[in-house]
Amino acid sequence: PKQFTPLIDVADFLTPGEEERVIKTLERLEKDTGVKVRVLAQNYPETPGLAIKDFWGVDANTVVLVADPNTGNITNFNVGDDIDFQVPRSFWSKVAGKFGNKFYWRDEGPDRAIINSVNAIDFCLREPEGRFKCTSLNSLEDPF
Repeated sequence: PKQFTPLIDVADFLTPGEEERVIKTLERLEKDTGVKVRVLAQNYPETPGLAIKDFWGVDANTVVLVADPNTGNITNFNVGDDIDFQVPRSFWSKVAGKFGNKFYWRDEGPDRAIINSVNAIDFCLREPEGRFKCTSLNSLEDPF
């Protein structure tokens, strides 16, 4: 991309309207919490590669959600060290297991998998600190 964006959808999984909503969610989350969440939607072998690390300035306070159906589970997370202290590792497995599994994204679509994963991360990172932070999945779009 020519200008900065927290979402790169080279696979065209999201409509322009969905992209706009996800970008707004990611920007608000970063503004409110300081955590950088970035989303890369790709369909291997069409991938921007490691160049996105520099483009996004990936650091210890960054979560990168890579959505790629060729990995079996469409949602994969690269979690920065600082985030690892705030969010239990089991949370990422729960998000991937719920929204990233093959049955979910095949039935609901990769767009729903991405949007609901982003919403679950947004909800989690806004929860108050404590032992119950991010222990349950909540998404604005998908009833549990």
